[in-house]
Amino acid sequence: MILEPARQTRVLGEYDVLVAGGGIAGVSAALAAARAGASVCLLEKACALGGLATIGHVVVFLPLCDGLGHQISGGICEELIRLSADDLSQPDSNMGQIPIPEAWQQRKGSIEQRSKSRYRCSYNPITFAYKMERLLLKHKVKLLFDTRVVAVRREAERIAEVIIENKSGRSALSCKAVVDASGDADICALAGEKTVSLKSNVRCGWYYMAEGGIPKLIHLTQPFDSQGRRIPSSGRNYRGDDGDEVSKFLLDCRLMTMQDLQERERKSGLHSYPLALPLIPCFRMTRRLVGRKTLRQQDRQRWLENALGMCSDWRKVGPVYCLPLEALIGVHNANLITAGRCISSAGDTWDITRSIPVCAVTGEAAGAAAANLALDKLPGFRELDVPALQKYLRRKKVIIDKKLLENF
Repeated sequence: MILEPARQTRVLGEYDVLVAGGGIAGVSAALAAARAGASVCLLEKACALGGLATIGHVVVFLPLCDGLGHQISGGICEELIRLSADDLSQPDSNMGQIPIPEAWQQRKGSIEQRSKSRYRCSYNPITFAYKMERLLLKHKVKLLFDTRVVAVRREAERIAEVIIENKSGRSALSCKAVVDASGDADICALAGEKTVSLKSNVRCGWYYMAEGGIPKLIHLTQPFDSQGRRIPSSGRNYRGDDGDEVSKFLLDCRLMTMQDLQERERKSGLHSYPLALPLIPCFRMTRRLVGRKTLRQQDRQRWLENALGMCSDWRKVGPVYCLPLEALIGVHNANLITAGRCISSAGDTWDITRSIPVCAVTGEAAGAAAANLALDKLPGFRELDVPALQKYLRRKKVIIDKKLLENF
């Protein structure tokens, strides 16, 4: 251990809401908070928005419906799926781009027609990232790319400042509310919240290549079972909250990708040329909050009075979950709320809540709640008027409907 010298850290700004992480959850949180009238700063360690959904090349916007013809997730979630696909007119199987099914476009189809195809799409990651960027700038969200959160300063069980490092050096941002949309519960860990980490990530790397001059998207993932555990003899598993593990994961994923390219070329006899590899580690689940309420599989079809949104199970037809406030908010930090795969969700349900639609729904809920806390000068998220917040979210077309639990 070494003792670093004390130093003064400049406070560069003050915001109502600070969002850590620029993936789908962070974009949704920042957008919701800004639309609610809050001043917002979004911090992103990479150099583009979207996270796994764009620079990770996982370009499948998973279903907003239950597979039985009923839409389950709405609001910003629906806005983003339509934004992602608004430049697609027809499918491109090589590039993995598939428009929204006709039955779900402008809700033209009947329930019977919508039950035949789920409300999903696959999109162009470059244009989607750019469109989200312009959307946030339109709503006056301050964007700081290439920026990492390295510490927090707490006062009386609240986060008072978030300390960051980027090309300008080390500085601090004051805030009234913090949204942890980091994907790895980084703010939670720094602020002393109880967290859970998994070592269940397997090698993967969706990448773009040209084979015989034809560009293609390749879905490359090492086999794993339904519990996220590697299949025996298929390789090691990785943690996402350890520096050495992250580096090893990236090295091994790139090696697997290059070996895959060589094998494809050997089998096809055509030249395989790599075009783009993921620019971030494509972990599935890493670290998440342990909240006052942890969502589990037994919560499916269960109505929760403080639900701030709903989601379906992207893997199977039928199951629906409520997304309650208690699964989002910190326990030891009154002004900390989470979104995306950072929320308190365990086991099989964590695999459900890490998907793009749930990231968007929890992001919007977190952003709206954070703006409410900041603008109303509440001491913490537990003092929120939840019925009023639910009413506000419904006006924003977020779906919170007990009847939808009765369809399965």
